[in-house]
Amino acid sequence: MSDGSMAINVWLAGRSYRLRIKPEEESAVRKSVKLADDKISEMRAHYAGKDEQDFIAMCLLSYAADTAMDSFNDPLLVDELGKLSEKIDRALSEE
Repeated sequence: MSDGSMAINVWLAGRSYRLRIKPEEESAVRKSVKLADDKISEMRAHYAGKDEQDFIAMCLLSYAADTAMDSFNDPLLVDELGKLSEKIDRALSEE
């Protein structure tokens, strides 16, 4: 552990995983694992009869979709799209 990292064990979807992280990341990692585990439990409650791999995949897809949507809500992007829309409207009205 000369690189300043530490080993922790976390539980996700009923399995233990050993991770090596920086000490200052521990709180964020544990919170992320809890959020993911809660989401997997939520999927399990809504979609009975699937196997654990399906729940993990659905959780990952949900996270990816949320992340993709967040990028569309970026204030700078919204502002730039607004400016572009105004330019297009002006160009169309000049014709």
